[in-house]
Amino acid sequence: MTGETTLREAIGRLGKAIETLEVAVAARLDDHVDASEVEAEVQRMNADRAKLAQELDNSEARAERLENANREVSRRLVTAMETIRAVLDR
Repeated sequence: MTGETTLREAIGRLGKAIETLEVAVAARLDDHVDASEVEAEVQRMNADRAKLAQELDNSEARAERLENANREVSRRLVTAMETIRAVLDR
């Protein structure tokens, strides 16, 4: 019976080792799926960042155009006021 007991013990250890291996493989597959999801999220974030950078550049360009237009309007108003004062002084 010692040989039979040893064989049963070996089969039991083999079964436990296989279970442990299955758990490790499942965990590794889950990690791989998680890594793929993280990679996809990083790609989405990079795309969002690029889009936001483009929008920021567009907004800065628009702000600069508005600032230039504001300066031009201000200059014209000053010129108009000076012309009106000159006419009134005559």
